[in-house]
Amino acid sequence: MTGSLKPPPKKVTPKLDQNIMLFVRLLRAIGMKLGSADMLNAVDAAKTVGVANKNFMYHALASSLIKRREDKLLFDQAFYMFWQNPKFHERIRDLLLPKIKSPGDEHDDGAAMLRRLSDALAAPPKDQPSANDDVKIEVDTTGTATDSDRLKHRDFEMMSAEEIQLAEQAIASLWPCLPRRPARRSKLSPRGQKIAMRFALQRSVKQLGIVFPQFQTIVTKPRPLVVLCDISGSMEQYSRIMLHFIHTLTRNHPAVSSFLFGTRLTNISRQMQNRDVDEAVQAVSHLVEDWSGGTRISGCLEQFNQDWSRRIMGQGAITLLITDGLDRTADPAFGAHMARLHKSTSALVWLNPLLRFDGFAPKAQSVRMMIQHVDHFLPIHSLQAMRDLTTSLAKIQNQRDARLTEWQDAARRAGFTDRAVPSYAQEKGSLA
Repeated sequence: MTGSLKPPPKKVTPKLDQNIMLFVRLLRAIGMKLGSADMLNAVDAAKTVGVANKNFMYHALASSLIKRREDKLLFDQAFYMFWQNPKFHERIRDLLLPKIKSPGDEHDDGAAMLRRLSDALAAPPKDQPSANDDVKIEVDTTGTATDSDRLKHRDFEMMSAEEIQLAEQAIASLWPCLPRRPARRSKLSPRGQKIAMRFALQRSVKQLGIVFPQFQTIVTKPRPLVVLCDISGSMEQYSRIMLHFIHTLTRNHPAVSSFLFGTRLTNISRQMQNRDVDEAVQAVSHLVEDWSGGTRISGCLEQFNQDWSRRIMGQGAITLLITDGLDRTADPAFGAHMARLHKSTSALVWLNPLLRFDGFAPKAQSVRMMIQHVDHFLPIHSLQAMRDLTTSLAKIQNQRDARLTEWQDAARRAGFTDRAVPSYAQEKGSLA
């Protein structure tokens, strides 16, 4: 009798609510700011259109969860991975395996996952300890003050992948004090140091002819900022970090023009204006064709002087030149290109990661030619060096740093001979 009875069919319970909740958690993990109300709206929208038509499902969730235009690419890729892609596990396996690209491979298309999304999907789940497991007390020192200080002073070239990610987050939180210039206009201010006679007379009409003293101060405007960043092979470990630094400057300053140069000059100003740093970096990676290649600093500066200098160098622009200065081509016109760039800008600041070595000295010919035409020479190899630059950038004026003059004179006297030039440590010691 028992063999003739069939087991009752299992009751299929809809899990749409739980899946949408997990999907919203994934979107939060990759940086989209969503609250509980957004999650409830997404659930109601999904129940209204149903799950039979995937297009209706996509637009229902997109209309409920996309709040900013820059989040659309992240949402599309997360939706593709979470709801639609039948080869989800194969994509995850591909992420874990090293990729080898052969020459001629096309760039990643729009369906390629962003780094933020791949990190969120690859994050290991948190294990829930059971009652039978042995309880072990471990002291986690990650994120302590000691680790934070160590990360500040660690060279970008020596950082691991996790430390690079922490450094990029720290760069995004910087608030640079960017330079400003005085404008022609003035405004009333009780703390102003100039007497505003015109305003005082105008107000006296409404005050029965009694003139009360008024004060004014000069209005300031942001000074344009031009960034020229080297992406050659010798700067490979710093290129991505510098892109995040340029994006932070662009996000906090209304007039930043950005260029990358290796063997050619590339304008990335429009790509850097994207508020999402991952999308900006991805757009730049698709645009630039000479990553980690050779170096033609002289030719790139000549192209910049001819094509862009007059367009963007007005209104007292300050130029940040990020490079190690190592150029294999011995172009005799290199000094002339540097001199013209120096004359076009209000202040030329050379940011060199090689200054992390105290024994650095201008021995290379290209470095000796460049150092004669800069106003400031600063390191840019660590978070602390970058933070010092952002706090002092507003104080940079068009006067040449007096501490650099002796070093420039020594390099000029040495010329292209083997004559010794004081090192960076010797210069710092002579200034102490």
